[in-house]
Amino acid sequence: MGYAAIYSTDAIEAHRAFIARRRALRPADEYRTVTPEEWGEFLGHFERRKLALGDCGRAYGTDCAHEHACVRCPVLIVHATERPRLVEIRDNLLTRILEAEREGWLGEIEGLQSSLTHAEEKLDQRDAQISRKQESVDLGIPTFREIVARTTAAATPPGPA
Repeated sequence: MGYAAIYSTDAIEAHRAFIARRRALRPADEYRTVTPEEWGEFLGHFERRKLALGDCGRAYGTDCAHEHACVRCPVLIVHATERPRLVEIRDNLLTRILEAEREGWLGEIEGLQSSLTHAEEKLDQRDAQISRKQESVDLGIPTFREIVARTTAAATPPGPA
């Protein structure tokens, strides 16, 4: 069996060579310098993802699949400070469902129920995150008293026989 010493510079050079080989297979215009307009559009993407309840986590260049009904969206990241607003939305949905039932708007009820379910899920997720942050975790590290209290009994030397 042989032994090979791998140095970090060797690993870095091998990775760079791999990237160079992969780039050689792609069209050169994919690696051009980004224009200021393109860079501004990219940064603007993140600004446009800021919502009343938090941030939309969808990928760059993608459209909103939920037609901006963000409370239904699984990629909505609700900020901790927006919990009261989410409770207000949930309560409003409950009121609107009662109104729709009273008026017989069956098509409206279905959409509102879906939004209500998602709002409650988001509240549960937010509450779980809050409770996880407030919990202390026992790492099992011994206290000073436990460390100091340990003594070993010295063996008594045998007496003359």
